[in-house]
Amino acid sequence: MNIEYRNSEIARRYYTFTIMLLCSFALMHFAVGCENAGPPRVVLAKQIDKLRQDKAQLQKQIEQSKDENEKLQERLQVLSGLPAKVKGENLYRLQRVKIGGYTNFYEEDEDGKKEKLIVYLQPIDEDGDIIKATGAVDVQLWDLNKENGQALLDQWHMGPDQLKELWFATLMTHYKLTFDVTEKVSEFKEPLTVKVNFTDYLTGKVFKEQKVIKPSSP
Repeated sequence: MNIEYRNSEIARRYYTFTIMLLCSFALMHFAVGCENAGPPRVVLAKQIDKLRQDKAQLQKQIEQSKDENEKLQERLQVLSGLPAKVKGENLYRLQRVKIGGYTNFYEEDEDGKKEKLIVYLQPIDEDGDIIKATGAVDVQLWDLNKENGQALLDQWHMGPDQLKELWFATLMTHYKLTFDVTEKVSEFKEPLTVKVNFTDYLTGKVFKEQKVIKPSSP
């Protein structure tokens, strides 16, 4: 529906510019017969050139919209032909998310202060394989030893566009999320808890996981 509306709007603008272009040609033709037609002809010529450019741009948008429509129609035909047992959430097999074992606080300049929290996140399917699931992630850092009003130290949100740039498929496949905790973790002497909510954008399901990070022994 949105694409159809966009197409009709582009078409309407295209025809409007066409009419304006024809009117400008008529005005310029009229100005040719005038005695003092020099300056008006220059102005009209610039307007006509601008209208031509706008018309070409609208024509390009119409062609792009038609191409998008055709691709969407092809996808709908494919999906409509799939058997019921492979439609919907069965197309996706995400079962849980795991916070990797290397999730921890790290120093930047060896000054003894932990400036960065790095969370290694692994979406896992029903076969136990790590997959590049598309979605959004919310990360919270908690100090559960503090009172409720002060227990939440910080929180972050990452959308799918941000998340896809943080995927690493190496010996340890994961999303690598890095957060600045300079102002939130002045001393890391007590266990802190990382909580993760991963929203799967295909099924809409929310997968929750948390991990306690303990300070290293001196």
